[in-house]
Amino acid sequence: MVRVRQFLRPRPRPGRRPRPPGGPLTVSPRPFVRALGLVTVVLFGAWLGLLVVGSVRTPVGPMDTTMTLRPSLTGGTKINVSPLGALELDSHHAPVRLDVDVDRLDPVRSQALVQHPERLAGLQDEVGGDVAAGTRELAVRSCVAVVSGATALGLAVYRRPRRALAAGGLALALLAASGLGAYATWNPKSVLEPRFSGLLSSAPSVVGDARSIVTDFDVYQQELARLVTNVTKLYDATSTLPVYSPDPATLRVLHVSDIHLNPAAWHIIGSLVEQYDIDVIIDSGDTMDHGAAVENSFLDPISDLGAPYIWVRGNHDSAVTQKYLEQKKRFRNVHVLDEGRAVSVGGLRVAGIGDPQFTPDRTGPEQAEDVEGTAGDRLAAALEEQRRAGTPVDIAVAHEPEAARRTDGSVPLALAGHVHHRQNELMKGGTRLMIEGSTGGGGLRAVQNKKPEQVLASVLYLDRSTRRLQAWDEITLGGLGLTTAEVSRHLPAEKTAVPSAPPTSPTPSP
Repeated sequence: MVRVRQFLRPRPRPGRRPRPPGGPLTVSPRPFVRALGLVTVVLFGAWLGLLVVGSVRTPVGPMDTTMTLRPSLTGGTKINVSPLGALELDSHHAPVRLDVDVDRLDPVRSQALVQHPERLAGLQDEVGGDVAAGTRELAVRSCVAVVSGATALGLAVYRRPRRALAAGGLALALLAASGLGAYATWNPKSVLEPRFSGLLSSAPSVVGDARSIVTDFDVYQQELARLVTNVTKLYDATSTLPVYSPDPATLRVLHVSDIHLNPAAWHIIGSLVEQYDIDVIIDSGDTMDHGAAVENSFLDPISDLGAPYIWVRGNHDSAVTQKYLEQKKRFRNVHVLDEGRAVSVGGLRVAGIGDPQFTPDRTGPEQAEDVEGTAGDRLAAALEEQRRAGTPVDIAVAHEPEAARRTDGSVPLALAGHVHHRQNELMKGGTRLMIEGSTGGGGLRAVQNKKPEQVLASVLYLDRSTRRLQAWDEITLGGLGLTTAEVSRHLPAEKTAVPSAPPTSPTPSP
């Protein structure tokens, strides 16, 4: 009987090791390792497939474009306009990003639009149809590219058709899940908040490093002004898409802060005033560095900026600085606000208070906070008096954010600076607090830092009738020695609860 069992037992095949005791479970690899390896092969193969054949060339209106799906951790849509820069939209949240490269402007189709302007009326529908057709073709091509890439790499790695087909099926499932995620998180309003960025040929890199910036500062500030001019022109061109476009009657306020004795800031502000047709400039303080009388001549370019200039004192601005700006013969366009004083300029009513502290007299953070809070209370009391008098204030200005926060519930919009970075919050009482960064890039002292500060400013769009904030553009330049520039548009997601004044006719600025 033993011999019969030995005879019936299957013999090991030549060249193959006999299985050890314990069955097949002891020789198979760990399931987790096998799954991880398969996922790695699928992802890498899908990426290769998209890279090789996952692009679609399609016309969109008068432009020839290339659409591509790319793996991404954040999703979104990126429109590349080489060599000018890119337009980024937060269109969806999924592990795939849509890249649209504008290759060229077709001269034949562009000329047809020029010769037949009546076609412009249907251009929006034409562009929408072109994008939809291109997206459908891109979806089909991406499916083929992902499945083919994952299957081919699976076959090359595992050398088993069944395992290769499993890799292709998993790749298709992952792509379908990404598509569903993009569809579920699709945000059509993202086109209302585009972000344009780019590296322009007229950037200040022609000047060189930080030391040459100091010696050739006139050249640097001219190049920096040209940089912001070009970026705003390009951004204005992209805003002709079906997005939020400010009405010509909209009030436009330029918010600047913390210039810190940087002369390049005046050229940047001048460019923004011209490009955005600014009605009012509001400076929330720290225009100077030491507040000494010898620095006063730095303020002289304000009179040539071409717009009313509202100013409050910062902790680097002295009483000497404030007195110099209060000279009406020298600065006819300047309005110095302090102790809650309010002025009507360009259709807006603005009140403000100067910083109660001067930097050399600062003693400690606890006392500083108490002093700023007291100043904020005085400003809030002044706002309440204005409201009872029938002349409610539209915008309150203070240098320290702590003082500006005390106006919550008394005014629709409060502006501040001091902290050298942007902050935007809707406070509990309904007042929106907007804190601006340094429009002077931290001042000339930034040359001493390892990493220069960015140059920051904001353009606020307010309704001329209600004086309510409709949108704002955040303008960011790379700072001393850097060449990047970015303009991003934002819309208020919440409605403020603070009542504003009834519509009145605009008050002409002095």
